[in-house]
Order: sequence, then structure tokens, then C-alpha cells
Amino acid sequence: MFRLGASGLTGPMTQTATQTQTGTGTTLVIGGRGKTGRRVVARLRDKGRPVRVGSRSGRPAFDWHEPAGWAAALDGVDRVYVTYHPDLSFPGAAEQVGAFAEAAVAAGVRRLVLLSGRGEQAAQRAEEAVKAAGADWTVVRASWFNQNFDEDFFLDSVRAGEFALPTADAVEGFVDADDIADVVVAALEDDRHIGRTYELSGPRLLSFGDVAAELSKATGRQITYVPVTDADFRAVLREQGQPEDFADLFGLLLDGRNAHLVHGIEDVLGRPPRDFSAYVREAAATGVWDV
Repeated sequence: MFRLGASGLTGPMTQTATQTQTGTGTTLVIGGRGKTGRRVVARLRDKGRPVRVGSRSGRPAFDWHEPAGWAAALDGVDRVYVTYHPDLSFPGAAEQVGAFAEAAVAAGVRRLVLLSGRGEQAAQRAEEAVKAAGADWTVVRASWFNQNFDEDFFLDSVRAGEFALPTADAVEGFVDADDIADVVVAALEDDRHIGRTYELSGPRLLSFGDVAAELSKATGRQITYVPVTDADFRAVLREQGQPEDFADLFGLLLDGRNAHLVHGIEDVLGRPPRDFSAYVREAAATGVWDV
């Protein structure tokens, strides 16, 4: 997920010892091997919560395009973290998410937490479908993930020393997947987050040139950001086997609509979000960008 307005909150919802928690039934994490999903799985398991990983390789398997298998994945589940691949703004996503949400409620699910994207008007159709399903709900709208640079998508480009996008001047409040996971776990477990929409960003707005400079400093190599035309970017997507819909999505999201910070992380967790510099230093130390 690559990720208007303020966070849509009426006040801080910081985690305290007096927070209200509901039961400890099984949580289904769709995309449980993905960037945010696997982090949510790890946090829930650390708390001793029963978790089911929703993925095509899971047991039982979960596949957005195989609704016949949804019932098995939902059996015994009372809450679900919903992520959608490749993106909620893509054609057909809202219909699939809506059908799943209805199936989940029919199976006894009481809470749905949906990962959405900041500024994605098309994704709001999926949000409304989740809200209408009949379960308690929370929507988490995230900015672009820091981890897009070290966990697929731009990973190979960074290793090659150059990454490209069809924008020259856009800025983004890049957000860390660990912060997203912390917010999601709070939403799954704390009743105070029911019926809330949270928008998440990091603490700074960065241009892609700024990102390249941070990557260069952390890796000790020259990493360059290259603005390209829409046609050239579409050609790159085709070469990488990525949907060309990403070009439309990037053009939409990088038009300045998200060029401001939001404060959902502080509101939910009572602490500041992780800075991009800290993420880059930690990722570089793992050797993920070494060549």
C-alpha cells in the first residue's frame, strides 16, 4: 500500500492501563505475511492471542479471488485485520472487500479493522462497505510505507542506485510499518477505537530527492531519484510485472493532496511516529541494500 485532511479525531486516544479490551477470540490477519500483516501477527502472538494468518499459503488458505475458501478462514474468528492486494483503489476491490465483510459478519466476526490509504477516494468505497457490514469497525488510512524501499517494490531499484517515479516535486509523510502495526493492534483490542477513522503519517514531509539523500547517507553509496514521464514509468511497471494501475494511483496521490502531516499515531499511541532517518539507519544495518 502506498499512501486528506486531519485525522478525523475528537481527541487523543492514548493507550493506558485503563483501556477497555474485548475478548481474546481468534484474529484473522489477511495478508499476514505482508509488510503490516506479519508485524500485526507477531504483536498479537507476543500478547498470547490466537492468530490465524490469512494468505494463499495459510492453513486454511485465504485468497481474495477464491470466495469459496473464505468460510474456512473465518471459522472461529471474531475479529479481522483486512488488507487488500494490490490496492483498495483498484477496480473491483470495493466489491470484493464488501462481499468479504458481509461473509465475515455472517460467520460471527464482531470487529473489522481495515487498512486504507490517505487521499484515495476510490478506496473510500471499500471503507463504506466495511462500515455497512454490521460489525464494529476501525479504518486506518496510511501514508506511503517506509518499507517500500527495503521490502519489495523499490528494493531492487535502491540496490541498483536509482529509483524513478513520475513526479518531480511531490512530498510525502512516509510512515513506518511498525507504527501502523501498533495502531492496528490497538484498534483490534481497544473498544475506544470502534467507529474511528485514523490517518497516519510520519513526523516529516520528505521529497523523493530527500529520500534518496537519506538512503545515500545510510548506505554510503550514491542513490539517485530520477523523475520520469508517465509513459516511461508505465513501461517500468510492465517490465516488473506490476499493474499499470499503479501509475494512475501514483499520479493521483502525488498531486499534493497528501502534502501535510497528520497525527493519528500520536492520537492512538501517545507517542511520536518513527522518523524516516531511524528506519533507514536500521534497515541499512541489516545489509538489505548491500551490493
